[in-house]
Amino acid sequence: MNARTELPTGTDLLAEIDRLRRERNAVILGHYYQKPEIQDLADFVGDSLDLSRKAAATDADVIAFCGVRFMAETAKILSPDKTVILPDMDAGCSLEDSCPPEQFAAFRAQHPDHIALTYINCSTEVKALSDIIVTSSSAEKILSQLPADQKVIFGPDRNLGGYLMRKTGRDMLLWPGVCIVHEAFSETELLKLKAQHPGAPVAAHPECPAIILDHADYVGSTSGILDYAKAMAGDTLIVATEPHIIHQMEKAVPEKTFIGAPGADGNCNCNICPYMALNTLEKLYVALRDLSPRIEIEEGLRQRAKVSLDRMLAMASGTVGLGDLGPLRAN
Repeated sequence: MNARTELPTGTDLLAEIDRLRRERNAVILGHYYQKPEIQDLADFVGDSLDLSRKAAATDADVIAFCGVRFMAETAKILSPDKTVILPDMDAGCSLEDSCPPEQFAAFRAQHPDHIALTYINCSTEVKALSDIIVTSSSAEKILSQLPADQKVIFGPDRNLGGYLMRKTGRDMLLWPGVCIVHEAFSETELLKLKAQHPGAPVAAHPECPAIILDHADYVGSTSGILDYAKAMAGDTLIVATEPHIIHQMEKAVPEKTFIGAPGADGNCNCNICPYMALNTLEKLYVALRDLSPRIEIEEGLRQRAKVSLDRMLAMASGTVGLGDLGPLRAN
């Protein structure tokens, strides 16, 4: 721990975080992939976009986002008048890193007849370069609303894009990014685990490679996997996503058993997101104390990025058609 996060001996971190939460009129958001101690103190726990929307609906002055940088940026896009802090500014994302804005812009320029359907796991700059943002839960619904002859770039996650192509039969041009966490699952080790637990279904996130999804009984977003765990008839579930979601499963249905899908070494340690793990209670305390690190987005950039987010929200609601959203880049 560096000097900035050094705390007096005997500090009651939970009490101090609660005090600062009240003094700052802050709302604390915890992603499903955060450590259990952060999930348990958060005001809201969930998927990234859901958390940002819930925070926007509050009267909080400060949003403390315990997640990764693109998530905190999304919160700032939707809540420009609130102060948004991230416990550790180094909490990035391999999907975001795989898609530098300048390279994405050049790629778009090479394919002017394509629109960009972009996964929310990307930077604000890439959102601003995109036509429509999607989440893992909304992507199929939004894709189905695009004309069949419309050419589509899908990025940055080639695994989610490939899953959508296989499921819908729709051809898309895929950006070659992957999530290092979901890429780490091993088919061989998963099959061993299935053999040890015959009859146990597998729930997987669509960021997983096809060789993992082929063995899944359910494929869906993090919140979708949690809902599946609650509703499934059996008593054991194998979970192929970042294993900290299991904390919420065990709280919701403690009578069931949840097993994290293994990586190549036969355990799931390599499937803990190293970026999510950078956030700690100590860093959250300091962020609330200092209101730093703080997310700042230039207003013009924020507005351009918000266009693609607003299109997603409108199309995902089913109340607004594509024709009502204004011209897309390829039109």
